[in-house]
Amino acid sequence: MEVRGERTQLLSMTPQELGEYLRGLGQPAFRAKQLFAWLHQGVPFEGMTNLPRALRETLRESCIDNPVRVLETITSSLDGTVKLLYALPDGHVIEGVLMRYKYGNTLCLSTQVGCRMGCLFCASTLDGCARSLTPGEMLGQIVCANGVLAAQSGDGKEPARVGNIVLMGSGEPFDNYDNVVKFLNILHTEGGLCIGMRSVSLSTCGLVPQMLRFADEGLPVTLSLSLHAPNDEVRRQLMPIARRYAMDDVLSACRHYIEKTGRRVIFEYALVHGVNASPEQAAELAGKLRGMQCHVNLIPLNSVPERGLQGVSEREVDIFRRALEQRNISVTRRREMGDDIEGACGQLRRRYLGQKESD
Repeated sequence: MEVRGERTQLLSMTPQELGEYLRGLGQPAFRAKQLFAWLHQGVPFEGMTNLPRALRETLRESCIDNPVRVLETITSSLDGTVKLLYALPDGHVIEGVLMRYKYGNTLCLSTQVGCRMGCLFCASTLDGCARSLTPGEMLGQIVCANGVLAAQSGDGKEPARVGNIVLMGSGEPFDNYDNVVKFLNILHTEGGLCIGMRSVSLSTCGLVPQMLRFADEGLPVTLSLSLHAPNDEVRRQLMPIARRYAMDDVLSACRHYIEKTGRRVIFEYALVHGVNASPEQAAELAGKLRGMQCHVNLIPLNSVPERGLQGVSEREVDIFRRALEQRNISVTRRREMGDDIEGACGQLRRRYLGQKESD
């Protein structure tokens, strides 16, 4: 049972756990299925009309239907991307990004309040990690995003819904391993949000033991590795985790994941001017990835002034991309979304916290 702010987070529970909780309240087993469906639809307790009024009142007094609420939304005038700022029961704030593609709606969600991995190019890690999120707080972000989509659908239209999830917001998912795995198991449970694992991408900076463990979970999500370097020397400049796990060990864990799941691995590569973006480094990277079932996603750096890192020109991106293609490495340049609304991870939260401190 997950508890934050003293009240029970029902969204963190599986249907079986809900059944046990309700039996403790003297309720029949079939109520769990009803409650599970209402929670994942984002309906507050008073709207759960097929539950007895006395039960709804009991739940309202002692439980939380959704531990996440939307504080602020900002919509891009360029592509319709929506930046979401969420409030949690204990006063912490997190953020997410709702992106619209031709194939459906994708939500980038957070797994922790901040991050302790210390990657130099990421704003989420500047203030460290306050705490990890519960499964219900991760699911709640999706429920809230579905509510935003429903409000934008208009009368008479079938509400749009989130169909794809990327765990690439604030936090390192494998630093919150048990809660993330439980979240994923609830996510695809029938009667709830029911989002399949092949519609989920999980990004890690490379926690090798957890990567090896996750390969055996039976959850065939798309694994994305924040690589960002062709060798250990450069990677250690950008990512403190590289001092703990060598690049060869990280890539070996990726190969193990491919072997166990049959899914290709995505390598995220943020191009930083003068650090990791030369043609020679592209050639070295291609040598490391040769023969692996993988794809490289090139990301022109979103400048983080606090770190003093510079982005690259479009010409540098193109030269690096072509150097990989010439060596038969599958590669694309990431489409930039929400550039006009602080789309990069951690930026909106930091602005909000800065405003609170100055008030």
